[in-house]
Amino acid sequence: MEETFVKDSAVRKPKTNKKITWAVLKEQRQLIYMSVPLMAYIILFAYVPIWGWTMAFQDYKPARDFSEQTWVGFKHFEFLFKDESFLQVLRNTLAMSVINMILGFTTAIILALLLNEIRKVFWKRTVQTISYLPHFLSWIIVTGIVATSLASDGIINDVLMKLHLIKEPIQWLSEGKYFWGIVGASHVWKEVGWNTIIYLAAMASIDPALYEAADMDGASRYRKMFHVTLPGIKPTIIILLIMQVGHILEAGFEVQYLLGNGLVVDWSQTVDIFVLKYGLAQGNYSLATAAGIFKTVVSVTLLLIANGVAKRLGEERLL
Repeated sequence: MEETFVKDSAVRKPKTNKKITWAVLKEQRQLIYMSVPLMAYIILFAYVPIWGWTMAFQDYKPARDFSEQTWVGFKHFEFLFKDESFLQVLRNTLAMSVINMILGFTTAIILALLLNEIRKVFWKRTVQTISYLPHFLSWIIVTGIVATSLASDGIINDVLMKLHLIKEPIQWLSEGKYFWGIVGASHVWKEVGWNTIIYLAAMASIDPALYEAADMDGASRYRKMFHVTLPGIKPTIIILLIMQVGHILEAGFEVQYLLGNGLVVDWSQTVDIFVLKYGLAQGNYSLATAAGIFKTVVSVTLLLIANGVAKRLGEERLL
């Protein structure tokens, strides 16, 4: 009986007092003071604007007071799902988001794996620096480079013609079938280096003993890459993938707006451009707000679904 009591006492976890009292708050007042500006920023720019969501359920007129607005229920949401232009915009957004996510994830992981295999510090730092630089360029500069390179007399057409792959210049930015690929390639070129930072940090935390054991077993670099490095960064990949799924309707705005034109409008319009077009250009704030709410609800739903799937599979999860 005594032995059982000792065992139970040994495995019993000590109780922790989780109650927040004035004494605890007083002890942590320095940390609380430091968090005040951040909390104020979050409340001011993240929570206060949610009040504007009421416009989606009104025929909002800027000249009227809140009490004078006409409430219309889900009228604007019904219009969105019946409007062919919005469904086309939704298709474009999803297509470009999926392309960006697939290309962005695969290229960043591959580049991080290759950088991790470089043994010369000088060359590793050089490649990292070169790959990071495009991240610090604004999209105005990047789209200018892309437009110049893809022009009729640009370097892309010039190289393809000299290799006899094409007979005449291709109008890359005038044909919609190329637009999604151009956007995806632009995102990869700009962000691939920057996206490798997290993966390289995760690789640095892998236990070196695992590589030593693999060396003793005679594993090649490729074997170690697939059986040690990739499993070691798997939790990081899953967390980033879950977060990316939550941004599936954020295909971007700047690159589509700057590279788009009247000839590819059916392929370049995204939800963000739709909101800009109806909200600011046409003054239909209610419809633009409804589109924004739809985007937010879908993003949160997909985030929770992806997190739930990861939880059921026993993988790392965000929540």
